[in-house]
Amino acid sequence: MSTALRIALVGAAGRMGVAITRAVQARDDCTLSAAVERPGAPSIGADLGQLSGVGPIGVELSDDLGAIGRGDVVVDLSLPEATADVIAAARAARLPLVCGTTGLDARLQAQFKSVAAEIAVLVTANLSPGIALLTAFAEQAREALGADYDIEIVEMHHRNKVDAPSGTALALAQAVAPSQAEERYSTVFGRRGRVGQRRVAEVGVHAVRGGGVFGEHTVIFAGEHERVELTHRASSRELFALGALKAARFLYQRPAGLYTMKQVLGLA
Repeated sequence: MSTALRIALVGAAGRMGVAITRAVQARDDCTLSAAVERPGAPSIGADLGQLSGVGPIGVELSDDLGAIGRGDVVVDLSLPEATADVIAAARAARLPLVCGTTGLDARLQAQFKSVAAEIAVLVTANLSPGIALLTAFAEQAREALGADYDIEIVEMHHRNKVDAPSGTALALAQAVAPSQAEERYSTVFGRRGRVGQRRVAEVGVHAVRGGGVFGEHTVIFAGEHERVELTHRASSRELFALGALKAARFLYQRPAGLYTMKQVLGLA
């Protein structure tokens, strides 16, 4: 596109919202056109640039989801409690929607699938391009190594993360469970006590919390005589902000449908 992509940001006052604001101000191919937060948020009415430490940008924080109509693409990084309303607002405005909110339940996932018949939607547990690559590598490793290798996933995040395991770990577990396996794969969340022998058809997922870790995910393929480990480590929140903007540019003017970060990278 010849003009800057207009981003309508939901969850704008959160840590990711601040990171995206800073990332947008450092480039000229996109701009912030609307910033929305939950009703009653203490920063309503404040300049988003001032909140983010980049100086005034002329975008006031609003509690009106209708403000997203000023954008070309909606980027939602709010909370699951707000997701249904964001979906409805994006549908009403006929705008593509990038959602990086984690902790979404099956009901919300079903709503995304439904609205994807009308608008372009990209919903992901992790906006990092590297995580999309890790997922693709893990799928290839599972296909190549087969059932002789046990699969375990370990994730670590900062002490303030409220959900466990991470949405990314759950997505990785789903990606590496063979869809055509004769025996149904199950996900095991940690182990304690006399759990018995490990089943072949299971994926173990383990959550570690501490410090200020932005996010680490390791997929382990453990064979009888070797172990293969695929690891991704995020070193700053800016990574996810840049991934969100990359996804937004990809989604702009796409036909209605449900898209993935792997498609953003040309991996699918």
